[in-house]
Parts: sequence; structure tokens; C-alpha cells
Amino acid sequence: MFSIFKKSAAPDAKASAPQDPGAPITTVTVTVNGRTVTAEVDPRMLLSQFLRDSLQLTGTHVGCDTSQCGACVVHLDGRAVKSCTTLTLACDGGSVTTIEGLSQDGTLHPMQEAFRNNHGLQCGFCTPGMIMSAVDIVNRKGNTLDEATVRAELEGNICRCTGYHNIVAAVREGAANMTGVKQAAE
Repeated sequence: MFSIFKKSAAPDAKASAPQDPGAPITTVTVTVNGRTVTAEVDPRMLLSQFLRDSLQLTGTHVGCDTSQCGACVVHLDGRAVKSCTTLTLACDGGSVTTIEGLSQDGTLHPMQEAFRNNHGLQCGFCTPGMIMSAVDIVNRKGNTLDEATVRAELEGNICRCTGYHNIVAAVREGAANMTGVKQAAE
């Protein structure tokens, strides 16, 4: 369903990033959505830039460049990070999962499906970061998430369109679907 790389890219692809002509160049190897990528990057390049500009994975959104909004959340070695303040160089040898990497064989991840079922989005700009954060919450906290826990855990993700009610419902349903355990009603 989602394209992981440009059509010309293949596993073990060599990515190139826009460079400052005077900047030093460093080679990094990162596994992104299950594919190994080796690239020459400016050591100052942010992970969000690398994903969006070099790998064309534009599901990772940049809303603030200050780690306030959470639109850029991806998983690095299984943990949620804000890619707008993470250096690509710090990911060398690591594994990154983006929103494009959650679905498998054209099937939405249970959290993506829950956001769709609960209309946990409006404009959609914050949605990838919300979903990536939500998956991380379930991975850390388990499936029995009450509304207060979900709201507290999503504090680092801003949605400018909703009142968060549908997002909270989506996270709770997604948690149940990820683990096969029903959420208690509140």
C-alpha cells in the first residue's frame, strides 16, 4: 500500500541527501522500515530531513522544528522519538520505523485502523505522529489504558483541529486491537 522508497531504490539502496558544500560528510547506515539504507549526510542533518528529503518518506511531518508538536514522531530502535530534533548521525546502526512502515502487506496496523474507525483525525497533519506515539504508549503501558492515561501520554502531540475525544477513543481501541483485550468502558 505504501511505497517505502523512490521507485529506483532497492534494498541496500544508497541515498543521497542535499548537502551544504562546505559541510563535512559522514556515512550512516540505518534500517528504515525494514530496509537497509547507506547514505552520506551532513552530520547536522536531522532525522526528519533525512526521511523526508533523502528517502521521500513524507508521512513524517514537521510542524514546529522544536519538538513541541509531535507531528514528526517515528520509532528509533522501538522507542518513540521526535525526528525534528534527532540527528541522523545518532541513528547510525539503528532501526527506524515511520508511519509508512506500520502497515504490513497492504493491511493497516491496528492503531491505524482504530484511528480510521474512530475518526481520530481531521486535517491529518498530526495523525502520523499521533499514531506512532500511540503505538509506543501501548508498547510501554500495555493495553488497559484509561482516558486520563492516554491524554497524559499524548501531551507531547498537538492537534489543532480536534478536542482529542476521538483520538483518545482511537488509541484505546487500537490498544485493544493490538493486544486482543477489550478496554473497559469509562
